[in-house]
Amino acid sequence: MMGDITSKRVLYLKGGLFLALGGLAVVLALARYPDWQLAALMAIAIWAFCRAYYFAFYVIEHYVDPSFKFAGLGAFVQYLWRRDREE
Repeated sequence: MMGDITSKRVLYLKGGLFLALGGLAVVLALARYPDWQLAALMAIAIWAFCRAYYFAFYVIEHYVDPSFKFAGLGAFVQYLWRRDREE
């Protein structure tokens, strides 16, 4: 099993690669289907998914349950599953 990434340089590189990959996907999709409605819908979807990700990690961890530290989206789903079963 691999450990957590601790190098700031590698973390910035990883973030940059995610940004580049997302940007490339948007550019290629709009190059194939050039449409302002598609561009607007993609912008809304990207914004909404970013807010959902922020909610899953920052809001839950800092405001709902400060005792739980999420390791990823899988850990968030497990948290929700356990919470729903306990209620």
